[in-house]
Amino acid sequence: MSRLRVNAFSLSLDGYGAGPNQDLQNPLGVGGPALHKWAFATRTFRRMFGEEGGEVGIDEDFAARSFENVGAWILGRNMFGPVRGDWPDDSWKGWWGDNPPYHVPVFVLTHHKRDSLTMEGGTTFHFVTDGIHSALEQARAAAYGKDVRVGGGVATIRQYLKEKLIDELHLAISPVLLGNGENLFAGLDLPGLGYRCHEQSATALATHVVIKRD
Repeated sequence: MSRLRVNAFSLSLDGYGAGPNQDLQNPLGVGGPALHKWAFATRTFRRMFGEEGGEVGIDEDFAARSFENVGAWILGRNMFGPVRGDWPDDSWKGWWGDNPPYHVPVFVLTHHKRDSLTMEGGTTFHFVTDGIHSALEQARAAAYGKDVRVGGGVATIRQYLKEKLIDELHLAISPVLLGNGENLFAGLDLPGLGYRCHEQSATALATHVVIKRD
């Protein structure tokens, strides 16, 4: 059965999944790249960006797992780009160039209509204006029985958690303090929502935890 998953989502020690002030120069927010050092070193992520080599071991194992059996993605609008408000035109096509790393349908949550965008490598971005439930329904239909992965950002993951819709949440907690930004846990009672920690592994660059609903 298709599951809704969050995988390889990097988090600071103080609970922030992105730094403040996202813009073209800071797509992960100010200080955000420090959260992802564990991922940038892995073989999976290096291959994704056309580079050779990369580390193996626990970090790589979690990075590789994150792409297994994924048939569609859901992204918040900020994960697609820095444009706010109405789309001025169709010139912005994401952070990733002509061949994004998804290679499956991607459903982008937004309040502003935009035509679907087909890219190289099998990625098509669909822009969903009628909420998280509609995005999930469309993503599951497009995934053809495979899992749907929520890529972020924090606000999008929080919405799905509040609705108890996420089946599995893998967090990579980096030894970094941001002090500001978007906090994943603020005001969320995860045990009250039925979530428990099922797995944990630590490396020099991250502590990996897997949280699931009972």
